[in-house]
Amino acid sequence: MKLINEKGKLFGIINVVDLICIIIALLLIVGVGWKILGPKVQETVSPTTTMTTLFRIRGASPHLLSELERRDPTGYQLIAGNDYVDGAFVTSMEFAPYVTQAIRDDGVIVDTEDPSKRDVIITVESTISSTTPILKIGNQEVRSGRTFTLKTKYLETIAIIESVALESEQ
Repeated sequence: MKLINEKGKLFGIINVVDLICIIIALLLIVGVGWKILGPKVQETVSPTTTMTTLFRIRGASPHLLSELERRDPTGYQLIAGNDYVDGAFVTSMEFAPYVTQAIRDDGVIVDTEDPSKRDVIITVESTISSTTPILKIGNQEVRSGRTFTLKTKYLETIAIIESVALESEQ
């Protein structure tokens, strides 16, 4: 029995061109499936750790302060886009004086406390992969000094990341 017969069929069963088309189609299906499901499988398999991130909302207005006191975000899950971020929750919130600089009449610059504004310090704990080189909450990178859109069901504001700590480093 010949490998390819006189009609161009492999083992007398299938045309070589048809076989190549079937193999390409299968490879495309596997590639698309891996692209869609691969990250989810990797997240499930990879070991995780807890990341504690401290956010500061500088100079929050009286309106925002009263809303935060009325609807404390502690316990709320963070949101990225239109979806909840798995394992990312606000664990605490506290207020601190908002210190700004002012120029006195004699030209000296001094630190002064704003009587109407306050800083809001929010702590978020999130579960992340312990092997990732880039720390993220949802789709936003997390590094000290960066701005971050802090979004829960009832709050969305820009905050500054003050500190980042991993459970393995504490």
